[in-house]
Amino acid sequence: MIVTQFLAAGFGTIAFALLFGVPRRFYPYCGLIGGAGWLLYRLLSPGLGATFATFLATVLVMLLSRFWAVREKCPVTVFLISGIIPLVPGGGLYWAVFYFVTEQASRASEAGFAAIRAAAAIVLGIVCVFEIPQKFFRIGRKEPSAIRPETRKER
Repeated sequence: MIVTQFLAAGFGTIAFALLFGVPRRFYPYCGLIGGAGWLLYRLLSPGLGATFATFLATVLVMLLSRFWAVREKCPVTVFLISGIIPLVPGGGLYWAVFYFVTEQASRASEAGFAAIRAAAAIVLGIVCVFEIPQKFFRIGRKEPSAIRPETRKER
């Protein structure tokens, strides 16, 4: 069951990557990132709760997105926007509006508050990983050497 959910999240992420115009060569990375985020969420949510599991899954999605962005020399948003899609609380927002329209205020507020907590967890996960300096994501890559003083032209 968990493998099926991983694959479904991966293919769904690739579909959104296609929709957002991500270059074709990045589809496997996008699928892996989205699937990994969803897998971590599903594994952690029973024990930690949905909000904290969403936060940790977002941190994983961001770490993988930054790693692949540095490795492939492209913007992090190429991987982040499509990779975060499985974690977005769209179902919670739907149910909040549904309960509101059907005049079930307590259920509407409960579903709406859960969706807001999940959205806040996503934002915090993104911000926390963006604070890590980019040099930590250059694993296995050599930095370009500094220009030697003797090679500079005199003015």
